[in-house]
Amino acid sequence: MAKSDLLNAKRAKKDEFYTRLDDISNELKHYKPYFKDKIVFCNCDDPYESNFFKYFALNFNAFGLKKLIATCYDGSPVAGDELPLFYNISEEKPKKIAYKVEISEVRDYNGDGAVNLADVQYLIQNDKNVLSLLKGNGSFDSPECVELLKEADIIVTNPPFSLFREFLSLLEEYNKLFIIIGNTNAIKYKTTFRLFQQNKIRTGYTNFNVGMFFQVPDNWEKYHHIEDGKKMARVSTSCWFTNLPVTKHNEDIILYKNYIPEDYPEFDNYKAINVPTFRDIPCNYEGIMGVPLTFLDKYNPNQFEIIWTTDRGGDGYLENLKKPFNRYDAPVLKGKALYTRILIRKKK
Repeated sequence: MAKSDLLNAKRAKKDEFYTRLDDISNELKHYKPYFKDKIVFCNCDDPYESNFFKYFALNFNAFGLKKLIATCYDGSPVAGDELPLFYNISEEKPKKIAYKVEISEVRDYNGDGAVNLADVQYLIQNDKNVLSLLKGNGSFDSPECVELLKEADIIVTNPPFSLFREFLSLLEEYNKLFIIIGNTNAIKYKTTFRLFQQNKIRTGYTNFNVGMFFQVPDNWEKYHHIEDGKKMARVSTSCWFTNLPVTKHNEDIILYKNYIPEDYPEFDNYKAINVPTFRDIPCNYEGIMGVPLTFLDKYNPNQFEIIWTTDRGGDGYLENLKKPFNRYDAPVLKGKALYTRILIRKKK
């Protein structure tokens, strides 16, 4: 259900997936040293609905942030639902609006010795914090939000899956550090894959084989379970992407299998052997190998070189193809088409 729902969401531009606080905490805790004295921008987040905003507001002092910025898109289906800000709270269906919150100081207002969600409600009363309307619609590529992007050091958010290419291109254009969530299939996008090749992007700490649960709007009929009164749907094809250092990508994959030709047949249409999983990479083979996308979650650029991907055969290394091909030829093994393979080679 999750994969088909995600595809349908893309077609309908229904990017209504909201990240759980636990998933944010489990991933972002690994990057704590990189946030000190930095400006964090959550540019796809309603400040008082987004768990990204809540996480950074609660950990503002612990992380030593310089500033936290969050912007709200006026098309958000949940914007302002829990905390009406600029309209009459008696309105049955208040109009969605675009606004921003800039946090420069977080205090323990209720004096309980800890900063919690009760304190967040008082953030905008602090003279050092600003809540204001945006002139535009609050989209991440609007002029106002691009100016805020330029000011920021690290972008952390769950961008619209259907606009992942555009979002990542914007981050690349302005050379920004980022920790974002995306569809694992985004790895196959031409722009994304080139960044993997250049070691300018990598998967995060969360294993991308497990997927994640996301909150979905109340009007969704298909979901997996109710959590704290909110509908949750699992998206199996979801993972974290970042250009910050991730420890596991500096660790070598332990290779213990030997290359035997009959165990590693060559593709019918690529000059590369098929390796079913990253665990099966032979230790004594120096040629080109085709491995599944899951390899990138273990990829160490000091150990392997990424040649290209079978999804982009027409744009890459033509000498690795055995015969004329369609531009996006699937790898074929003994007459049977396989899923996408990444073409890699061990570094000497």
